[in-house]
Amino acid sequence: MNLLVETHNRVRTLTFNRPDALNAFDEALYDATAQALIDAADDPEVAVVLLTGTGRAFTAGTDLKEMAQRVGDPDFVPGRYGFPGLIDALVAFPKPLICAVNGLGLGLGTTILGFADLAFVSTAARFKCPFTSLGVAPEAASSYLLPRLLGRQDAAWVLMSSEWISAEQAVDIGLAWRLCEPHELLDVATRHAEQIAQQPISSLIAVKRTMNEPIRGQIDAARDCENAAFAELMGGPANTEALTAFAEGRAPDFTRLPAGA
Repeated sequence: MNLLVETHNRVRTLTFNRPDALNAFDEALYDATAQALIDAADDPEVAVVLLTGTGRAFTAGTDLKEMAQRVGDPDFVPGRYGFPGLIDALVAFPKPLICAVNGLGLGLGTTILGFADLAFVSTAARFKCPFTSLGVAPEAASSYLLPRLLGRQDAAWVLMSSEWISAEQAVDIGLAWRLCEPHELLDVATRHAEQIAQQPISSLIAVKRTMNEPIRGQIDAARDCENAAFAELMGGPANTEALTAFAEGRAPDFTRLPAGA
């Protein structure tokens, strides 16, 4: 199974389980995760959701092999929810969401933390938003949520540079809350999740609603802007060069592209 689901003490743990693909999101994993969040939101026995991953990655974001297929195959069939549906589920999720980042977090593996109420990171974790190196735009309302979470300049570096951010840096700039040794990560995150889960679910939902409702309009506007930019850039010269370079196992060369591309 590409997503493991376990519930204990009113905490539902969702574990990304494509370790051979660094837990990258293909359409099946997007669908499974979106459905699991919808189910957890509706389950009166679930107070908190905890996200983590198997192997050496939290998630490597979008599966680039499938992205290349989507660009090049007119017959590509998207999933029921896909990426947009997963983000819809994250935006709408009414209960506390905790992330335990066990390893690499690329793309959505970083931007999903904008939706986390608490984020715990292993010292083995590293983060990257590779949007510019893929010739595309930000995603998941990160153009709004990351400046709000990190401050404009740290967010600009994360979103523009396509450089790695260490676990220590992530905590320093506010991307994550607590730094843990790898063997302690899940225990620490679960302990905090279970402590929160002892509280009345109605009150937890009220707290999250009062925190999030004032910014829902900005999140929606950011997503609309990002989606338009992504649609414009996907399949364009820079994105094509990035995906070709990935398939060929080389670094992309954007210097040969037409001016402005």
